[in-house]
Amino acid sequence: MTEKFTHLHVHTEFSLLDGASKIDLLLARAKKLGMDSIAITDHGVMYGAVDFYQQAQKMNIKPIIGCEVYVARRTHFDKVHGIDKEPYHLVLLCENEIGYRNLSYM
Repeated sequence: MTEKFTHLHVHTEFSLLDGASKIDLLLARAKKLGMDSIAITDHGVMYGAVDFYQQAQKMNIKPIIGCEVYVARRTHFDKVHGIDKEPYHLVLLCENEIGYRNLSYM
């Protein structure tokens, strides 16, 4: 049995100041490496999700759509130094279309 590796936390050009991968080049590289699935998890946005999904399907790569979201300890209105200073990141991945709809809603 051959083990496959799947990247589950990849930023594309849509993660401003953090990602540089163009979707078409990312998928071409994944295909060249023999990967059969890959996820994109841009920072706080899902602008590339549809393009990523469509291109991955054409290349016979399973697209996993996600997003790296920011989580506050309390609410985004709370601004107490020492308590609310550090935001946390959370990677959310969609299992199916219902998950995609839920993530898009959030």
